[in-house]
Amino acid sequence: MRLDSHQHFWKYNPEKHSWITDDMKVIQRDFLPDDLLPILKEHQIDGCVAVQADESIRETAFLCDLAQEHEQIKAVVGWADLGSDELDKDLDQFASQKKLKGYREILQAKPVDYMLRKEFIRGIEKLGKRGYTYDILIFHNQLEAALQFVKKAPEQPFVIDHIAKPNIKLGIWREWKKEMALLAERDYIFCKVSGMITEADWKNWTPSDLEVYLEVALELFGPKRLMFGSDWPVCKVAGEYEQVLEIIERFTDRLSKTEKEAMMGNTAAEFYGI
Repeated sequence: MRLDSHQHFWKYNPEKHSWITDDMKVIQRDFLPDDLLPILKEHQIDGCVAVQADESIRETAFLCDLAQEHEQIKAVVGWADLGSDELDKDLDQFASQKKLKGYREILQAKPVDYMLRKEFIRGIEKLGKRGYTYDILIFHNQLEAALQFVKKAPEQPFVIDHIAKPNIKLGIWREWKKEMALLAERDYIFCKVSGMITEADWKNWTPSDLEVYLEVALELFGPKRLMFGSDWPVCKVAGEYEQVLEIIERFTDRLSKTEKEAMMGNTAAEFYGI
């Protein structure tokens, strides 16, 4: 199965999507399944994982509704306030949604120690008991805290989004590699090779700018813990879906057939239970 492990849908709202700044005008509009599914079909991609872009219960319901309507949406990563006393009630609300496979918060926008709060860890434990995955969305300067975080939940399946957003624009990678290596030592942690061109120079990046980061990810995690993700439509601020896909296709051509198939979909299918 060929899967895009990370993409988004939204009905654009300037207030709700205030993170989409004026230098990102290309994505200041609605992006819905009818926009993406023809692209998936064109590139023989069997389905996608729709990931939350807004921190609200309405967002989770919105994505679940889309997944029910469109067979190609194979999984949903929703949102819940993991530190809330109402978490059980919120999770109960979606318990019947079979395509809802995991949850995520926008940790990159939170204080570094946000994920280390006892209430947050308690929430992660509740997700684990219900069989949900958790996507870790952070910047590279949060990796040290992320290591402390995952140590507190060694039974929880985690995936690091966007290779933890290293500073590709400036070509900084050695410290990022050192900290990612400590996370990769834990076999319950996976990684998405996604969101890279938006961490590079939007107007001037080249595939060679990404090479060292892909090499490091492969060295640390291996193909069976890596998964391709487009980060569409956010990727459009720096390039098109086809460009993102081509980078990973070419990179994985050096692998065995089984390894390439892992990175291009089988790892994601196994992780999300698709």
